Amino acid sequence: MKTTQRPGWIPSRLREHREAHGLTLEAAGERLRQTALRHGLAVPAANFQTLWGHEQGTGYPGPHYRRAYCLLYEATEPELGFRPALPGESQKAEIVISDLPAPSNPAADDAAAQVIEETFTKVSLGDIEADGSPQALLRGRVVDAWRRRHGGGSPKPILVLVGGYAGSGKSEFSRFLSDITGWAFLDKDSLTRSIVERLLVSLGSDPNDRQSELYLKEVRPLEYRCLMETAWDNLNVGTSSILSAPFITELKDEAWFTRLENRCTAKGIDLAAIWVRCDPESMREYIEFRGAARDAWKLNNWEQYLTGIDTDNSPPTAHVTVDNRLGSAISLADQTREALKRILA
Repeated sequence: MKTTQRPGWIPSRLREHREAHGLTLEAAGERLRQTALRHGLAVPAANFQTLWGHEQGTGYPGPHYRRAYCLLYEATEPELGFRPALPGESQKAEIVISDLPAPSNPAADDAAAQVIEETFTKVSLGDIEADGSPQALLRGRVVDAWRRRHGGGSPKPILVLVGGYAGSGKSEFSRFLSDITGWAFLDKDSLTRSIVERLLVSLGSDPNDRQSELYLKEVRPLEYRCLMETAWDNLNVGTSSILSAPFITELKDEAWFTRLENRCTAKGIDLAAIWVRCDPESMREYIEFRGAARDAWKLNNWEQYLTGIDTDNSPPTAHVTVDNRLGSAISLADQTREALKRILA
């Protein structure tokens, strides 16, 4: 039998977990579909032939399959044998979608807040520094926002920029933050893609062009202007906002960031920048999985694309770097959502 090669992959672990849960392949497929639907993931076909292939090593599960498996079996990717654990990464699901029930009692409230704090610390590259650091302050704001979703009062609004390269997981992490805090989630592509494609056609270019000077000089600035103006509309009425976009040029430009800080300060708004770091192999997998036409150039010129990006370092303005190598941060975010529902049920 031909097998798919994947470093560190142990396919037999899936079968062991399925059998430990007393499930047949058909029953596991049904449970997998239900789990994906409940958690807002793309619902996989999950027929028994596909699951058998995963367990026998003839087909490596895609991103949404892996997330659904982890949620179904209450396990991490390393524990299920999908990959080796990263240095310092727990192989056990220690904190084991997105609607959060109201706290039933102060003890449950405190337990949930602790889970959120632990998750934010674990996904942050280099951990969280002492109280008063930008990382600790942002973590405090996230926990405070979660508490206030079910109480009175409104904290000082905050603008959160979540940046990262294509396929890094920035949109998923932004959704997670929005789930926890209730802050508005604004995705650049969702807000501007249709008009950007039409504008590129009007200018005589390919609607999926994201590399040419025409796009970079004439169109891209308008995308970010639309995104930022939408954020200001929210912030001006006291609604905190999470912006998901690459922000590659912007977060490298300390002068640009200083101007944004000054504008926020003048309006009484806090500002935080989060960079989502990911490895090239995982980014490519996520890009291939989403199948967006705008990514065609990257995939067709992958090695050339990689020479123009820096996956090892964060921009100088980033307050927090989320470590999403091998999808570890997104997996932890999924487990946190599930843990919160159990704590507060």
